[in-house]
Amino acid sequence: MDAGQHADAPKRSVLRSLLSFLFLVALVVGLSWLLREFVIQPYEIPSGSMETTIMTGDKVFSERVSYYFRDIEPGDIVTFEDKEIPGRILIKRCIATGGQTVDLIDGRVYVDGVALDEPYTHGLPSDPFASTLVDISYPYTVPEGELWMMGDNRTNSKDSRYFGSVKESSVTGKGCFIYWPLENFGVLQ
Repeated sequence: MDAGQHADAPKRSVLRSLLSFLFLVALVVGLSWLLREFVIQPYEIPSGSMETTIMTGDKVFSERVSYYFRDIEPGDIVTFEDKEIPGRILIKRCIATGGQTVDLIDGRVYVDGVALDEPYTHGLPSDPFASTLVDISYPYTVPEGELWMMGDNRTNSKDSRYFGSVKESSVTGKGCFIYWPLENFGVLQ
């Protein structure tokens, strides 16, 4: 062996290590992107519309996998694109799906004529809102392919009573759990 081969060996080793490191970084970035786009997305809750189920400032994960295998169901806590502000994501509870009829009578929610048992509202009344966005009259039949969404904090939630039903195609995921702050950590139900 000549002296030139010994001098090239450390350069190749450094280059190989650098390429391995760059490949690892690209792999981690790529997997992170795939997870965020197709599996799970973090959100910080900016308002009190879902209190006390989800508090202002809580950080939640919304998973995207469930709805590849099943339909959205009443009772699911769902993230979806805001109809008013493009790019903003809202989180509310699905109350009714396409074809179901929603009515608000004496502060209670009725779906297809049956009063809902909603312990998560803590007895707050579910009264209609005056809306400048859409004209909603009750009973309201949710169009096929759309969802009726309401916040658990019924007296402090701009929801379907305000902006109408939302398209299922606007759904970005199912709220699955609160991960921060730790004292609020838990599965969303």
